[in-house]
Amino acid sequence: MTYRGICAALREAGVDQPERDAELLLEHFCGASPSRVIAEPERQYGGEALCRAVEERCRRVPLQYIMGVWDFYRQTYEVSPDCLIPRQDTEILVEEAVSSLPRGAFFADVCTGSGCIAVSVLAERRDTHALAVELSAPALKLAGRNAERNGVSERFVPMRADALRLSRSDLRQFPSPDAILSNPPYIRTGVLDTLAPEVRREPRMALDGGADGLRFYRALIALAAWWLKPEGFCLFEIGFDQAGELDALAKEGGFSCRILRDLGGCDRVAMLRRARIN
Repeated sequence: MTYRGICAALREAGVDQPERDAELLLEHFCGASPSRVIAEPERQYGGEALCRAVEERCRRVPLQYIMGVWDFYRQTYEVSPDCLIPRQDTEILVEEAVSSLPRGAFFADVCTGSGCIAVSVLAERRDTHALAVELSAPALKLAGRNAERNGVSERFVPMRADALRLSRSDLRQFPSPDAILSNPPYIRTGVLDTLAPEVRREPRMALDGGADGLRFYRALIALAAWWLKPEGFCLFEIGFDQAGELDALAKEGGFSCRILRDLGGCDRVAMLRRARIN
């Protein structure tokens, strides 16, 4: 197989960035550097693993699942169809948490998935500890492996629980956190079947935010109202069109809301703090 041929096959299959994907596949499965691949587009590459990977990508299996690993923030993560794929847009949430957490902080990452948020914060802030909450048992095991892979497992506590039903008894062994972080499901149920083929291969439970996309935010704000430290904060990833709704939900729950934008200029993260009473 040649770089040019792989690009053509991926393009015909409707893959969004065929050149980038071809470069990454050749680097991952054949050890070929991107500069060499581009300089020698007709060079032949072989191997069953590469051929199988190209076939899977043409069927619109996500590149991250094919490779089995993906870089996020400054770390590398194992990924599988059991978890949501870590995306660059989520890095703004990690950056804000890293800079805002007080020294020696304890925080919760609810709907942890691959663990990328909690693990990256722990890796950057060696003074912190985290509780990682996830309903999916396979995803929680994956998060645990990622914590070990990135050297933070001693400060990473996994807990299998439903984010929509967390109670005082569930959390009685843990102190009130300095922060609650989450990239929860926030896509409206009616939109799920219109998403790109790659996204539809991700776990539906990690995407489905209910009829209005806000089901998990209501639960998280209610959780923060009784569990979060008085001076603590929440960081929630949101959809590009949900800032107004999050602001309204925050105010109803007694919180202020500041919206952070991603590198593309889209609303991406809601930061909540308890509203001050004058």
